[in-house]
Amino acid sequence: MKKFIGEQMIYPKEAQDNNIAGVVKVKFTINHKGKVIEAKVLHKLGYGCDKEAIRLVKLLTFIIPKNKGLKVLFHRDLNIHFSLGTTPTIINDAPAIQYQYTQRRANKPSEQNNNGGYSYTINLGK
Repeated sequence: MKKFIGEQMIYPKEAQDNNIAGVVKVKFTINHKGKVIEAKVLHKLGYGCDKEAIRLVKLLTFIIPKNKGLKVLFHRDLNIHFSLGTTPTIINDAPAIQYQYTQRRANKPSEQNNNGGYSYTINLGK
């Protein structure tokens, strides 16, 4: 991923002109097909770096494991380092994968939660 980000990154002209370097932290969601469907900047740098980080994250595609026919969303955080004259560094400080899905069943109301279904979240550590 570091190589891909390094090859695809276009350092913003405004950031170069102002000698801006630092980290942009992006939280993104991956759908069941491995495509990034939503991205949000958590730690901003400005000068065009935030928009570039979002653009880079949206270029990523992932191979998603089969989940017994369930459509699972994956949530990841990614730090993208902007530094003049060097290759960008990426540090992934989030859990490896977070699975989240909701399954609805109408035949067992006594076991259901308040919204009429079962809700599961599975976190896998680094």
